Amino acid sequence: MRIRPAPGVVSLFRWLPGLRAVTSYRREWLAKDIVAGVVLTTLLVPQGMAYAELAGLPPITGLYTSIMCLLGYAVFGPSRILVLGPDSSLGPMIAATILPLAGAGGDPERAIALASMLALMVGAILVLGAVARLGFIADLISKPTMIGYMNGLALTILVGQLPKLFGFSVEADNFIGEVTGFIEGLANGEAVPAAAVVGIAGIVVILVLQRWLPKVPAVLIMVVLAIISTTVFSLADHGVSLVGVLPKGFPPLTIPHVGVSDLGPLFAGALGIALVSLADTISTASAFAARTGQEVHGNGEMIGIGAANLAAGLFQGFPVSTSGSRTAVAERSGAKTQLTGVTGAVLIIVMIVFIPGLFRNLPQPALAAVVITASLSLADIPATVRLWRQRKVEFGLSIAAFLGVVLLGVLPGIAIAVGLSILNVFRRAWWPYDTQLGRVEGLGGYHDVHSYPAAEHLPGLVIYRFDGPLFFANAKTFRDEVRRLAKACPPPKWILIAAEPMTDVDTTASDVLEELDQTLNAAGISLVFAELKDPVRAKIERYGLTRTINPDHFFPTIESAVAAFRQQTGAHWAPADQTASGQTAPDTGRPHDPRGSPPAG
Repeated sequence: MRIRPAPGVVSLFRWLPGLRAVTSYRREWLAKDIVAGVVLTTLLVPQGMAYAELAGLPPITGLYTSIMCLLGYAVFGPSRILVLGPDSSLGPMIAATILPLAGAGGDPERAIALASMLALMVGAILVLGAVARLGFIADLISKPTMIGYMNGLALTILVGQLPKLFGFSVEADNFIGEVTGFIEGLANGEAVPAAAVVGIAGIVVILVLQRWLPKVPAVLIMVVLAIISTTVFSLADHGVSLVGVLPKGFPPLTIPHVGVSDLGPLFAGALGIALVSLADTISTASAFAARTGQEVHGNGEMIGIGAANLAAGLFQGFPVSTSGSRTAVAERSGAKTQLTGVTGAVLIIVMIVFIPGLFRNLPQPALAAVVITASLSLADIPATVRLWRQRKVEFGLSIAAFLGVVLLGVLPGIAIAVGLSILNVFRRAWWPYDTQLGRVEGLGGYHDVHSYPAAEHLPGLVIYRFDGPLFFANAKTFRDEVRRLAKACPPPKWILIAAEPMTDVDTTASDVLEELDQTLNAAGISLVFAELKDPVRAKIERYGLTRTINPDHFFPTIESAVAAFRQQTGAHWAPADQTASGQTAPDTGRPHDPRGSPPAG
């Protein structure tokens, strides 16, 4: 007999997946999780510090953030091996949100407080979204616009890190300013040769190892080599900036204090960060879950990410997201559960409490190399080329998102990406694919005349399919196409709407249909519907359209409508290029499919 857990325990397991993982933990997993945690830590530390500086914050905050988000997700996150932490895609968004508020002086304490409040807001947005079951919001960014956004982000990060790579700084708040400042800095001799050598060599080491020895911790090896170089060649004496000794100890629970006037800009930034973080997490979780047979629960992931951000925000951290590269490292190292992340968090705590000077000789250009190589992984040029070859419209959307990030900034860029995705959906609904149908010898049913130009027609009958819901934005487009069909010479007796793709008819479209039917009736043409879904038919009856449209002109199938027409008129099937009466079937005047090639069938 199977023992069912008490309802309270089931509820606790639902809200605390980490507790469920503990109760089902297997002893043979322990060694693998610990080893994977040790390997993961070698990546978490340098990347955490590098991404903190990318966000405009002290390096130590990246370690605080890594610790708390790993622990928070281990308790509340549903995925067994997903690794959260500071992320290169969020760094510029965090910087764009907090640096204008921190002021020209760049007070580190104020910047940390703003970043912590930002993390708390991101966490609250995600948790509340999960409670409201809004996990689907991650789908608001289409893949083409996300590709463009990430490409723009990669270029922005790379250009922003170039001055640091060469040992100097640039005061600029946009992409053009950063490019101009970097070129002027090089021209004015501000670059530090030793810093440039360290930074460029660091990039080469990481890329070569990742390419030829993917299982080797490339970032860790580069960091170790950079620290050794500092000692051997006295890089500090040659003008190379070093990380220095990190603050010792772990910060206490801290409620960040910010001004009321800061809350609005922080909330706007938090919305964009929450959306990107959720989309990134869902896509990464789906990719790794597919390998292990697990299921991804969007709302559960929202709670997990939200809890991770809340934990980071309460301990001087900043917003976090999922890292595909760190998750891959954990998986390749044998990780089985979130104990891997917990191990990494514990090791980082040990480091900052007992050996905070471990990375004191790490050159700043080496951190720039870590960020730049991470930015290169964000870009997806092959996917952009594929969009150009497969679908020009979506390629255009991708380029628009790219330019939005580069020219306007990362926060406006994410707004543009979301807006373009929504507009693209609206565009498809506004101009859905439409076509006429005919009978094809040897094939059952009725088929698109663009795919089958030899399809036969019945004289006096036009079968028209409109592949989308009929609503206020496209109702007049539908009306104009039907009117065009009605102007054939001689005019048809019936215009049969193959309405199976019509998932909705709103009140505006209902009024347009009523006016259209009256116009066609005056010309002796009947507007007929086939395969209309029952919910849509019920709406039409509720709107009172059957007062105008003959109730007998609604048929369950196209075949039954065609049979009724033939019985009424005695028409016989004729080839596409001629009919018994010489009628020509008019073509629509606009492109049939603004999205691409017409579907078959």
